[in-house]
Amino acid sequence: MGVTLEDKLVVAVSSRALFDFEDENRVYEAEGEAAYVALQREREHVPAPPGVAMPLVRKLLAFNTEAGQRVEVVILSRNDPVSGLRMFHSAKAAGLAIERGVFTRGETPYKYLRPLKANLFLSASDDDVRAALEAGFPAARVFPNSRKEAESHPNEIRIAFDGDAVLFSDEAERVFKSDGLQAFTAHETERASKPLPPGPFAPLLAALHRLQTVAGQDVPLRIRTALVTARSAPAHERAIRTLMAWNITVDQAMFLGGLEKRDFLREFEPDFFFDDQTRHCVGAAEAVPTGHVPHGVANA
Repeated sequence: MGVTLEDKLVVAVSSRALFDFEDENRVYEAEGEAAYVALQREREHVPAPPGVAMPLVRKLLAFNTEAGQRVEVVILSRNDPVSGLRMFHSAKAAGLAIERGVFTRGETPYKYLRPLKANLFLSASDDDVRAALEAGFPAARVFPNSRKEAESHPNEIRIAFDGDAVLFSDEAERVFKSDGLQAFTAHETERASKPLPPGPFAPLLAALHRLQTVAGQDVPLRIRTALVTARSAPAHERAIRTLMAWNITVDQAMFLGGLEKRDFLREFEPDFFFDDQTRHCVGAAEAVPTGHVPHGVANA
Protein backbone atom coordinates (compact mmCIF):
# COMPACT_ATOMS: atom_id res chain seq x y z
CA MET A 1 0.00 0.00 0.00
CA GLY A 2 1.42 3.40 -1.01
CA VAL A 3 1.99 6.38 1.25
CA THR A 4 -1.12 8.50 1.71
CA LEU A 5 -2.15 11.65 3.57
CA GLU A 6 -5.80 10.67 3.40
CA ASP A 7 -6.27 10.15 7.13
CA LYS A 8 -4.30 13.21 8.30
CA LEU A 9 -5.02 16.86 8.94
CA VAL A 10 -2.81 18.50 6.31
CA VAL A 11 -1.58 22.07 6.73
CA ALA A 12 0.26 23.71 3.83
CA VAL A 13 2.25 26.76 4.86
CA SER A 14 4.36 29.19 2.87
CA SER A 15 7.91 30.05 3.91
CA ARG A 16 6.94 33.62 4.95
CA ALA A 17 4.09 32.29 7.08
CA LEU A 18 6.25 29.73 8.88
CA PHE A 19 9.42 31.86 9.15
CA ASP A 20 10.17 35.54 9.51
CA PHE A 21 11.64 36.28 6.09
CA GLU A 22 10.66 39.93 6.00
CA ASP A 23 14.29 41.11 5.70
CA GLU A 24 14.86 38.71 2.81
CA ASN A 25 11.59 39.76 1.21
CA ARG A 26 12.66 43.40 1.27
CA VAL A 27 15.81 42.37 -0.61
CA TYR A 28 13.66 40.58 -3.17
CA GLU A 29 11.42 43.61 -3.66
CA ALA A 30 14.35 46.04 -3.90
CA GLU A 31 16.94 44.02 -5.81
CA GLY A 32 15.14 41.14 -7.47
CA GLU A 33 15.20 37.35 -7.45
CA ALA A 34 18.91 36.84 -8.01
CA ALA A 35 19.85 38.92 -4.96
CA TYR A 36 17.23 37.14 -2.89
CA VAL A 37 18.44 33.66 -3.90
CA ALA A 38 22.05 34.66 -3.21
CA LEU A 39 21.11 35.88 0.27
CA GLN A 40 19.18 32.70 1.08
CA ARG A 41 22.10 30.61 -0.13
CA GLU A 42 24.49 32.67 2.01
CA ARG A 43 22.23 32.09 5.01
CA GLU A 44 21.51 28.44 4.24
CA HIS A 45 22.64 27.22 7.68
CA VAL A 46 21.39 30.29 9.58
CA PRO A 47 18.08 29.30 11.23
CA ALA A 48 15.33 31.71 10.23
CA PRO A 49 13.39 33.40 13.06
CA PRO A 50 9.90 32.03 13.72
CA GLY A 51 7.07 33.41 11.64
CA VAL A 52 3.49 34.09 12.62
CA ALA A 53 2.31 30.52 11.91
CA MET A 54 5.09 28.68 13.74
CA PRO A 55 3.44 28.46 17.19
CA LEU A 56 0.29 26.98 15.61
CA VAL A 57 2.32 24.55 13.50
CA ARG A 58 4.37 23.46 16.51
CA LYS A 59 1.24 22.68 18.51
CA LEU A 60 -0.45 20.83 15.66
CA LEU A 61 2.60 18.64 15.15
CA ALA A 62 2.39 17.69 18.83
CA PHE A 63 -0.64 15.58 17.85
CA ASN A 64 1.82 13.15 16.24
CA THR A 65 2.81 10.46 18.72
CA GLU A 66 3.91 6.84 18.61
CA ALA A 67 0.23 5.97 18.74
CA GLY A 68 -0.46 7.75 15.47
CA GLN A 69 0.70 10.32 12.92
CA ARG A 70 -2.32 12.57 12.67
CA VAL A 71 -0.98 15.87 11.30
CA GLU A 72 1.14 16.62 8.24
CA VAL A 73 2.70 20.04 7.68
CA VAL A 74 4.02 20.77 4.19
CA ILE A 75 6.02 23.83 3.12
CA LEU A 76 4.32 25.11 -0.04
CA SER A 77 6.38 27.96 -1.39
CA ARG A 78 7.15 30.17 -4.39
CA ASN A 79 10.81 29.90 -3.39
CA ASP A 80 13.32 28.10 -5.60
CA PRO A 81 14.56 24.64 -4.55
CA VAL A 82 17.95 25.99 -3.42
CA SER A 83 16.28 28.45 -1.07
CA GLY A 84 14.18 25.51 0.06
CA LEU A 85 17.28 24.06 1.67
CA ARG A 86 17.21 26.87 4.22
CA MET A 87 13.52 26.20 4.94
CA PHE A 88 14.25 22.59 5.85
CA HIS A 89 17.37 23.50 7.85
CA SER A 90 15.36 26.14 9.74
CA ALA A 91 12.51 23.71 10.41
CA LYS A 92 14.96 21.15 11.79
CA ALA A 93 16.63 23.80 13.98
CA ALA A 94 13.21 24.75 15.33
CA GLY A 95 12.47 21.11 16.19
CA LEU A 96 9.65 20.84 13.64
CA ALA A 97 9.20 17.41 12.07
CA ILE A 98 8.49 18.64 8.54
CA GLU A 99 9.44 16.19 5.78
CA ARG A 100 7.62 17.47 2.70
CA GLY A 101 7.91 20.63 0.66
CA VAL A 102 6.98 21.94 -2.77
CA PHE A 103 9.04 24.82 -4.20
CA THR A 104 7.83 26.39 -7.45
CA ARG A 105 10.30 29.23 -8.15
CA GLY A 106 7.79 32.00 -8.66
CA GLU A 107 4.84 30.00 -9.95
CA THR A 108 1.70 29.94 -7.87
CA PRO A 109 1.78 26.78 -5.75
CA TYR A 110 -1.92 26.54 -4.85
CA LYS A 111 -2.62 23.79 -7.42
CA TYR A 112 -0.60 21.36 -5.31
CA LEU A 113 -3.15 21.67 -2.52
CA ARG A 114 -5.35 19.16 -4.31
CA PRO A 115 -2.91 16.20 -4.37
CA LEU A 116 -1.94 17.12 -0.81
CA LYS A 117 -5.62 17.07 0.20
CA ALA A 118 -4.87 20.12 2.33
CA ASN A 119 -7.20 21.19 5.11
CA LEU A 120 -5.59 24.63 5.45
CA PHE A 121 -3.25 26.88 3.46
CA LEU A 122 -1.47 29.81 5.11
CA SER A 123 0.47 32.21 2.92
CA ALA A 124 1.61 35.83 2.78
CA SER A 125 0.53 36.00 -0.89
CA ASP A 126 -2.94 37.42 -1.45
CA ASP A 127 -3.04 36.04 -5.01
CA ASP A 128 -2.18 32.51 -3.89
CA VAL A 129 -4.73 32.61 -1.08
CA ARG A 130 -7.50 33.85 -3.37
CA ALA A 131 -6.70 31.11 -5.89
CA ALA A 132 -6.78 28.49 -3.14
CA LEU A 133 -10.16 29.71 -1.87
CA GLU A 134 -11.60 29.67 -5.38
CA ALA A 135 -10.38 26.07 -5.69
CA GLY A 136 -12.29 25.16 -2.52
CA PHE A 137 -9.53 25.07 0.11
CA PRO A 138 -9.58 26.91 3.47
CA ALA A 139 -6.89 29.55 3.03
CA ALA A 140 -5.83 32.80 4.66
CA ARG A 141 -3.31 35.55 4.01
CA VAL A 142 -1.20 35.85 7.12
CA PHE A 143 -0.15 39.17 8.58
CA PRO A 144 3.60 38.51 9.02
CA ASN A 145 3.91 41.28 11.58
CA SER A 146 1.05 39.99 13.73
CA ARG A 147 1.78 39.91 17.41
CA LYS A 148 2.89 36.41 18.36
CA GLU A 149 1.32 35.52 21.70
CA ALA A 150 0.66 31.86 21.15
CA GLU A 151 2.61 30.39 24.09
CA SER A 152 0.14 31.45 26.79
CA HIS A 153 -1.71 28.11 26.63
CA PRO A 154 0.89 25.39 26.03
CA ASN A 155 -1.64 22.59 26.45
CA GLU A 156 -4.26 24.05 24.13
CA ILE A 157 -4.59 24.96 20.49
CA ARG A 158 -6.84 28.00 20.39
CA ILE A 159 -8.37 29.07 17.09
CA ALA A 160 -10.90 31.85 16.63
CA PHE A 161 -13.14 32.25 13.59
CA ASP A 162 -15.34 35.01 12.28
CA GLY A 163 -18.76 33.78 11.23
CA ASP A 164 -20.17 35.17 8.00
CA ALA A 165 -17.96 34.52 4.93
CA VAL A 166 -15.56 32.43 7.06
CA LEU A 167 -17.35 29.60 8.91
CA PHE A 168 -20.63 30.41 7.17
CA SER A 169 -21.41 31.56 3.65
CA ASP A 170 -21.75 35.28 2.92
CA GLU A 171 -25.51 34.92 2.33
CA ALA A 172 -26.48 37.12 5.27
CA GLU A 173 -23.58 39.53 4.78
CA ARG A 174 -24.85 40.26 1.28
CA VAL A 175 -28.18 41.33 2.74
CA PHE A 176 -26.40 43.60 5.21
CA LYS A 177 -24.23 45.15 2.47
CA SER A 178 -27.14 45.80 0.13
CA ASP A 179 -29.99 46.68 2.51
CA GLY A 180 -28.51 47.58 5.91
CA LEU A 181 -28.64 46.33 9.47
CA GLN A 182 -32.41 46.33 9.89
CA ALA A 183 -32.91 44.16 6.81
CA PHE A 184 -30.09 41.86 7.91
CA THR A 185 -31.67 41.39 11.35
CA ALA A 186 -35.09 40.67 9.84
CA HIS A 187 -33.57 38.24 7.33
CA GLU A 188 -31.74 36.28 10.01
CA THR A 189 -34.64 36.31 12.49
CA GLU A 190 -37.02 34.90 9.87
CA ARG A 191 -34.51 32.17 9.03
CA ALA A 192 -33.30 31.41 12.55
CA SER A 193 -34.06 27.70 12.23
CA LYS A 194 -32.61 27.36 8.72
CA PRO A 195 -28.88 26.47 8.76
CA LEU A 196 -26.58 28.79 6.88
CA PRO A 197 -24.64 27.25 3.99
CA PRO A 198 -21.05 26.41 4.96
CA GLY A 199 -18.30 28.95 4.35
CA PRO A 200 -14.70 28.27 3.30
CA PHE A 201 -13.50 27.43 6.82
CA ALA A 202 -16.32 25.08 7.80
CA PRO A 203 -14.27 22.07 6.57
CA LEU A 204 -11.35 23.13 8.77
CA LEU A 205 -13.56 23.38 11.85
CA ALA A 206 -14.89 19.89 11.09
CA ALA A 207 -11.35 18.55 10.57
CA LEU A 208 -10.21 20.00 13.90
CA HIS A 209 -13.20 18.36 15.57
CA ARG A 210 -12.22 14.99 14.05
CA LEU A 211 -8.60 15.45 15.07
CA GLN A 212 -9.56 15.99 18.70
CA THR A 213 -11.89 13.01 18.64
CA VAL A 214 -9.33 10.66 17.08
CA ALA A 215 -6.49 11.76 19.36
CA GLY A 216 -8.56 11.15 22.48
CA GLN A 217 -6.43 10.81 25.60
CA ASP A 218 -3.21 9.97 23.72
CA VAL A 219 -2.30 13.66 23.28
CA PRO A 220 -2.16 16.11 26.21
CA LEU A 221 -3.46 18.89 23.96
CA ARG A 222 -6.98 20.21 23.67
CA ILE A 223 -8.35 22.14 20.71
CA ARG A 224 -10.37 25.12 21.88
CA THR A 225 -12.37 27.11 19.33
CA ALA A 226 -14.24 30.40 19.40
CA LEU A 227 -16.74 32.13 17.16
CA VAL A 228 -16.02 35.87 17.19
CA THR A 229 -18.65 37.70 15.19
CA ALA A 230 -20.16 41.15 14.71
CA ARG A 231 -23.60 39.53 14.97
CA SER A 232 -25.76 40.30 17.99
CA ALA A 233 -29.15 39.13 19.25
CA PRO A 234 -31.48 38.19 17.65
CA ALA A 235 -29.21 37.33 14.69
CA HIS A 236 -27.07 35.18 17.00
CA GLU A 237 -29.60 32.35 16.97
CA ARG A 238 -29.11 31.33 13.36
CA ALA A 239 -25.34 31.09 13.86
CA ILE A 240 -25.72 28.80 16.87
CA ARG A 241 -28.37 26.64 15.23
CA THR A 242 -26.19 26.29 12.14
CA LEU A 243 -23.37 24.82 14.22
CA MET A 244 -25.88 22.56 15.95
CA ALA A 245 -27.11 21.31 12.56
CA TRP A 246 -23.49 20.52 11.62
CA ASN A 247 -23.14 18.60 14.91
CA ILE A 248 -20.13 20.75 15.77
CA THR A 249 -19.68 22.81 18.91
CA VAL A 250 -17.39 25.74 19.65
CA ASP A 251 -16.06 26.42 23.12
CA GLN A 252 -16.79 30.12 23.14
CA ALA A 253 -19.04 32.42 21.12
CA MET A 254 -18.75 36.20 21.16
CA PHE A 255 -21.61 38.16 19.61
CA LEU A 256 -20.14 41.65 19.63
CA GLY A 257 -22.67 43.72 17.72
CA GLY A 258 -19.98 45.73 15.98
CA LEU A 259 -17.60 46.17 18.93
CA GLU A 260 -13.87 46.09 18.17
CA LYS A 261 -12.78 42.44 18.09
CA ARG A 262 -9.15 43.10 19.02
CA ASP A 263 -9.68 43.48 22.76
CA PHE A 264 -11.80 40.33 23.03
CA LEU A 265 -9.23 38.36 21.04
CA ARG A 266 -6.48 39.63 23.31
CA GLU A 267 -8.33 38.01 26.21
CA PHE A 268 -9.01 34.73 24.38
CA GLU A 269 -5.36 34.54 23.19
CA PRO A 270 -5.82 32.37 20.09
CA ASP A 271 -2.97 30.76 18.20
CA PHE A 272 -4.72 32.10 15.11
CA PHE A 273 -7.74 34.22 14.22
CA PHE A 274 -9.45 34.18 10.80
CA ASP A 275 -11.67 37.01 9.48
CA ASP A 276 -12.90 38.05 6.04
CA GLN A 277 -12.71 41.81 6.60
CA THR A 278 -9.38 43.58 6.34
CA ARG A 279 -10.29 46.23 8.92
CA HIS A 280 -10.95 43.56 11.54
CA CYS A 281 -7.72 41.80 10.65
CA VAL A 282 -5.63 44.94 10.94
CA GLY A 283 -6.91 45.55 14.45
CA ALA A 284 -6.68 41.90 15.48
CA ALA A 285 -3.10 41.63 14.23
CA GLU A 286 -2.08 44.11 16.91
CA ALA A 287 -3.04 41.51 19.50
CA VAL A 288 -2.92 38.00 18.03
CA PRO A 289 -1.72 35.99 15.00
CA THR A 290 -4.17 36.85 12.25
CA GLY A 291 -5.15 35.62 8.81
CA HIS A 292 -7.33 37.43 6.26
CA VAL A 293 -9.82 35.28 4.36
CA PRO A 294 -10.44 37.21 1.12
CA HIS A 295 -13.81 35.62 0.45
CA GLY A 296 -17.34 36.84 0.02
CA VAL A 297 -19.03 40.12 -0.76
CA ALA A 298 -16.70 42.18 1.45
CA ASN A 299 -13.81 41.16 -0.82
CA ALA A 300 -15.58 41.33 -4.18
